[in-house]
Amino acid sequence: MYKLLRPALFLSDAESAHGLSLAALRIMPQGKWPAPDSRLSQMVAGIRFPTPVGLAPGYDKNAEVAAPILRMGFGFTEVGTLTPRPQAGNPRPRLFRLVEDQAVINRMGFNNDGQMAASVRLEQLRRKPQPGPVGVNIGANKDSIDRAADYVTGVQSMARYADYLTVNISSPNTPGLRALQDKAALDDLLAAVMAARSDTTPIFLKVAPDLQPADIDDIVSVSMTRGIDALIVSNTTITRPRLKSHHADEAGGLSGAPLKSLALERLRDFRKASGGKIPLIGVGGIASAADAYERIKAGASLVQIYSALVYEGPSLAAKINSGLLHYLDRDGLTHIAEAVGAE
Repeated sequence: MYKLLRPALFLSDAESAHGLSLAALRIMPQGKWPAPDSRLSQMVAGIRFPTPVGLAPGYDKNAEVAAPILRMGFGFTEVGTLTPRPQAGNPRPRLFRLVEDQAVINRMGFNNDGQMAASVRLEQLRRKPQPGPVGVNIGANKDSIDRAADYVTGVQSMARYADYLTVNISSPNTPGLRALQDKAALDDLLAAVMAARSDTTPIFLKVAPDLQPADIDDIVSVSMTRGIDALIVSNTTITRPRLKSHHADEAGGLSGAPLKSLALERLRDFRKASGGKIPLIGVGGIASAADAYERIKAGASLVQIYSALVYEGPSLAAKINSGLLHYLDRDGLTHIAEAVGAE
């Protein structure tokens, strides 16, 4: 069905089509999705994930459609990025399909309604049992004088509504944000963030793919010292591999198929640097069960997808889940946990 609808959707600009998809999910019937196979269930940071396939942040920025997403075969979803105060983000156009490259470039700039508005929706969501965890991705306002304070606010404001929190310091679309990945700045930030946590809500850290080996060692060291529960590898890239689309030179973060090899390489780097002592979540260029399984064998306990949905449609998560079971049978494994880091 999606293959038939996609040409019509692609007549609209990417951001308008995104809005249409959100509207469709809001009115989606409240049906039940078949229970996932128990062989795909994972325990990460004390949370049970019914499947390892999640939706990355950026799609459901304002926590409007988390329940419908979880009924589409996703094992978990991550809303946001949410900032303390609402902000409009960067001027449009700011989201571009690179059809020839099966990719997306975005320079959204953390556009969102703010944490207070999202907390109302998340509170309503938590009144009913959900089939999978809902994470909350927190960021800093573009005009913030003290960005570390914004993350502290995010932890204090959103922990009660989240199964886990993600500290996002790796978006390329907020000037200076990635500087928080530097060792001293990161240590100060994570010390403040962990001190602000008043409960046991797990805290994950999302990193960029555009890192040097020394950066990776520093991030792992600081994260483990400060008690971060998992690392998400990785965000979009500012690099531009050889691209075919006429949108190739647009500013912003590149995601989708061209990010695949870089994100996989970074995941392997973080697995090696951490020795498997901290859980990893693989993101970037995952568009099939084969891609997801490769990321899991490279050390990811969980994976997230987003850009591939633009090209493959809303059934992608279910297809990946089914494909992962095929790979377990092929390799003689009884549970997905046995495949984590198997390469």
